[in-house]
Amino acid sequence: MVRASACGRPFVREGAVSAFPFDAVIFDMDGVIVDTEYYYLGETAAFAKELGLNLTQEELNGQVGTSHQFFLRMLVDWFERAGKGHLTGEEALIRWDEWAHKRPRDYQALINPGAVDTIRELPRRGVRVALASSSPMDSIEEVLNACGLSDAFEYVVSGEQFKESKPEPDIYLHALDLLGLPANRCCCVEDSVPGITAGKRAGLTVIAKREERFGFSQDAADKIIDQLPELLTLS
Repeated sequence: MVRASACGRPFVREGAVSAFPFDAVIFDMDGVIVDTEYYYLGETAAFAKELGLNLTQEELNGQVGTSHQFFLRMLVDWFERAGKGHLTGEEALIRWDEWAHKRPRDYQALINPGAVDTIRELPRRGVRVALASSSPMDSIEEVLNACGLSDAFEYVVSGEQFKESKPEPDIYLHALDLLGLPANRCCCVEDSVPGITAGKRAGLTVIAKREERFGFSQDAADKIIDQLPELLTLS
């Protein structure tokens, strides 16, 4: 894996086997490669319940696709509302991690159908692949290792590298800079409103993996697909 702060390895086209309309695809991770958004929502709901907070489903759904920075602010707010004092983001995260580590995550079981094969196939067709996720880099590495994708991406960019991640476009603009490509030669694959918004603000063509469990609209995306293998049929 090449972190965003490192120089990318030279990219060698392996010979396109079919036409593809973009030079590169930038993938989101949570909800796109792995079905973690729904799993994480269950975790946060359980955590909030243990704190004694009665959150509505609308409040919970509003967390889907948000940044790590947003998550830290949410934790601080939750602890204060629960009468646990005013913590820093770092202190709140330590308490969250202590709780979450008691609930092991089987990321391999959460891989979306066809995700690994699609990501592996794109470079065979001469298409470069990168990843831009709002998750912290250690979480990204854990997921990619579990999914057998640690070497799959030319660049991996984490939202924790920026003051604000999605829906701000910075993470995608940085990925484009690393790839050395203009936005009109790339697409991104997203699922949530913050991610779709970030991609559009960066000038990318946004492909949304269909998501209907959280009550939000994906209408701002340029195209909606049901599963990742449909990417290979774009023309």
